[in-house]
Amino acid sequence: MEDRVAFIGLGNMGGPMAANLVKAGYQVTGFDLSPESYETAARNGIFVSASAVEAVKEAGIVVTMLPAGKHVLSVWEELIAAVAPGTLLIDCSTIDVESARQAHSLAKTASCLSLDAPVSGGTGGATAGTLTFMVGGANEAFTRGEAVLQKMGKRIVHCGDAGAGQAAKICNNMILGITMAGVCEAFVLGEKLGLSHQALFDVASTSSGQCWSINTYCPVPGPVPTSPANNGYKPGFAAALMLKDLKLSQDAAGAAGAKTEMGAHAAELYERFAALGHGGDDFSGLINFLREGK
Repeated sequence: MEDRVAFIGLGNMGGPMAANLVKAGYQVTGFDLSPESYETAARNGIFVSASAVEAVKEAGIVVTMLPAGKHVLSVWEELIAAVAPGTLLIDCSTIDVESARQAHSLAKTASCLSLDAPVSGGTGGATAGTLTFMVGGANEAFTRGEAVLQKMGKRIVHCGDAGAGQAAKICNNMILGITMAGVCEAFVLGEKLGLSHQALFDVASTSSGQCWSINTYCPVPGPVPTSPANNGYKPGFAAALMLKDLKLSQDAAGAAGAKTEMGAHAAELYERFAALGHGGDDFSGLINFLREGK
């Protein structure tokens, strides 16, 4: 059963992740609420089931990739009645820490092992199998799940007990949202001061201003040819998803009593950007919003 994986959620991230498991030799049965995903899944060697419950029959490992905590809890409540004791449940969604911990509790009631394992790397990383997994859960569950995660990513980090993976993901993406906003502001200021994009990139990318948001994902066309700025700001990582993660960070900060003023400001910027109809743009497209002085 360990080579049989059920994959619930075959969208832009889950679909290619499941396909990489097939390439690695796993027998993968999948389910998604969107029929549009079925044709691609079948083309990639994934057996498509009529329901989530049907998909998990005989699976030793179940992976979920879903939009929000409420969806994860709803699906896991359904699945724990169908899976065999000892099944490993892995949730790769990005959700709130409390929901992740509740999912772990559900698995425990069914005598199943569980991991929260959100990812970083976007759709490109999902396709290439180069995702980073931030993992929370017991050592026993991590030891068992590491091999299957390695077939979908290049870096697997055990961050701690239940919910620790989600905590790491939320903190990481708050950093990303803040740094991208800062990089965008710097390029807008540079334009006003007569600097070329290349000149600012050549300085900042090799000195104290260097960060992923400029070196790898530069928000202006030219300096980094593979960045979404060179493709009309098609995502990549959509602004709506960045807003979701920043809101999760602020919810967590409120619950934990942490002061995150920069995170709060980044969330406000992305909320205004998305409200203008740009939620489907890459999150680096924030530079256009800042340039226009909205």
